Amino acid sequence: MVGGEGEEGEAASPVRESTRVLNQEEIDSLLGFDEEHEEGTEKSGIQAILSSALVSYERLPMLEVVFDRLVRLMSTSLRNFTSDNVEVSLDNIASIRFGDYLNSIPLPAMLSVFKAEEWDNFGLITVDSSLIYSIVDVLLGGRRGTAAMRIEGRPYTTIERSLVERMVHVMLNDLSSAFEPLSPVTFRFDRLETNPRFATISRPSNAAIVTRLRIDMEDRGGRLELLLPYATLEPVRELLLQMFMGEKFGRDSIWETHLAEELWMTEVDLEAVVDQQTMRLSDVFNLKVGSRIMFNATPESAVSLRCGDVPLYTGKMGRKGKKIAIKIEEKIEKAPRG
Repeated sequence: MVGGEGEEGEAASPVRESTRVLNQEEIDSLLGFDEEHEEGTEKSGIQAILSSALVSYERLPMLEVVFDRLVRLMSTSLRNFTSDNVEVSLDNIASIRFGDYLNSIPLPAMLSVFKAEEWDNFGLITVDSSLIYSIVDVLLGGRRGTAAMRIEGRPYTTIERSLVERMVHVMLNDLSSAFEPLSPVTFRFDRLETNPRFATISRPSNAAIVTRLRIDMEDRGGRLELLLPYATLEPVRELLLQMFMGEKFGRDSIWETHLAEELWMTEVDLEAVVDQQTMRLSDVFNLKVGSRIMFNATPESAVSLRCGDVPLYTGKMGRKGKKIAIKIEEKIEKAPRG
């Protein structure tokens, strides 16, 4: 009897182990979504083949500046939104096909579809499960220093969706502010989805830029991804291709002031033209010492003051002391370009 009970106990143990339910972190790791272990490790042959689907597209230097500005704005906005210490960091910016991105989203997650009004196209914000529960925990008065509890196996509640939607509105306002110095645009929240199939804003083969952000609130936090199809950025593509030349997108107030001050100190040649004549080349070569050239000007004729080929003023010629002087009588206005 004793031996029989022991055998039954040993046989029941593997059964209990085989029925253990994996949590979300173990599922993500099993499916290859564990981003913390991807960085700094070499990819296997199969992973290298899969990574070949990444799109190699033209570099947009100004877009990096926009996202750096977005990180700074979000750090302040989310700090005011949560009344907590929030740190936002930019992990990386990459190009990817839209279909591959949808297939790589670790679920559960919330996908916010938004529209760029002036560009008449859409973008996507993906909020992972960790960040969702962290935001809910912070906004509903969770204690600091404790990790947010993740509840598996149920859909997101109306309260959770509402709080995440408020956070997305904050981010979209910051995204509009980040693009404003480059090209004013309004990003409007469209809808919130939990199934990637319902967040299809572009064709699967189309290229897109995905920006991965990390949001930390002491011991809580998570990841947030911003996806912008290249078709959405097409109206401002030329602006995004230019090189970064200062904090104000091409304008540096310090250098601008310095150059303006130095410009006023520039020395220029000012010529007083009494008269001009058109002569044949043969007559010019026949000129010699003692030759006289008759001008049409009289002592009362107006003299033109020029800088190079640009006429600036007209005046009358006279004398002051032992030197010839010109009294300016009229400023020549620049003719408008037709």
